[in-house]
Amino acid sequence: MHVTHLSLADFRSYARAEVPLGPGVTAFVGPNGQGKTNLVEAIGYLATLGSHRVATDAPLVRMGAERAVIRAQVRQGERQQLIEVEINPGRANRARVNRSSQVRPRDILGIVRTVLFAPEDLALVKGDPGERRRFLDELVTARSPRMAGVRSDYERVLKQRNTLLKTAALARRHGGRTGAPPGRAGSSLGADLSTLDVWDQHLARAGAELLARRLDLIAALQPLADKAYEQLAPGGGPVALEYRPSAPEITGHAREELFEQLMAALAQVRRQEIERGVTLVGPHRDDLLLKLGQLPAKGYASHGESWSFALALRLASYDLLRAEGNEPVLVLDDVFAELDTRRRERLAELVAPGEQVLVTAAVDDDVPHVLAGTRFTVQDGTVERV
Repeated sequence: MHVTHLSLADFRSYARAEVPLGPGVTAFVGPNGQGKTNLVEAIGYLATLGSHRVATDAPLVRMGAERAVIRAQVRQGERQQLIEVEINPGRANRARVNRSSQVRPRDILGIVRTVLFAPEDLALVKGDPGERRRFLDELVTARSPRMAGVRSDYERVLKQRNTLLKTAALARRHGGRTGAPPGRAGSSLGADLSTLDVWDQHLARAGAELLARRLDLIAALQPLADKAYEQLAPGGGPVALEYRPSAPEITGHAREELFEQLMAALAQVRRQEIERGVTLVGPHRDDLLLKLGQLPAKGYASHGESWSFALALRLASYDLLRAEGNEPVLVLDDVFAELDTRRRERLAELVAPGEQVLVTAAVDDDVPHVLAGTRFTVQDGTVERV
């Protein structure tokens, strides 16, 4: 699979951009701040419906514009598809496939798949658990696009359950619901909590499916990550990926087993949740422990080892998706400038055979020779082929 043409309208710094693409390596070279990353960010958005740089859509729309449009022509074998996303901050985004009637944005997931290498990847090893949860969930969704709906359901239920718990916590502190007439405090609190059992069921059902998919992913990723780390840093491993659930009760792997264990864990912490007004158990609080040898990488790995681990996770992701039948676009966003010569050369050799590899760099010398291919210069909002 590869992208054959990218069109942008009012996306980031581009009022308009038309970029022809093809298989093999394409490098976008130019000084920092000229819009190189914006191009690959747009392709990544089509693959994940999110940006690797910002948490919300508003910064993606060019200043002064109301909306941004990303459009890409995609080829897989003999099949071609045109996909389009209209980004509307504060309102619902819209999507189209082959200029047909509007579809839900998440319906385009899976048409473009990407594996992104970026300076931000160091946070996979050194950052907060949320970085690692995002890594797992984006890869889960790339493997099975319908999981976007499960993730959305889980987040919706979690938000509503937290609202209920906050209301209950406030009522508890004030002896009943704020503003309730005297004598009705206890009944108001009881009414607030009457639906908590129902929300527990919904949360555990969606959470169990997400958990099962994460655990399956980690099992598939483990040998690939160990192999990739050995390729990047021979003799430096082994590496291990260990899932750390938010409650000791959660030890299963099958969906029904995980559902029962999540329900038991929620019951165990209900009193604390009501006191604190927040959901304390579930996939939103889990972590992925990354180990180098016998020690956690976070806090113990050197800077170079941390980089190798982060790169190994991305390479393992690429190998996994490729093995499952739809080779993703490899995106290396200004990553070579962050690496020493040895890691730079090893990474370049490993990704060079990819069906489509997109590289951004500030100067030509940052692009390894093994990644010779098509070159574009990017400066002052213009993209020109060399």
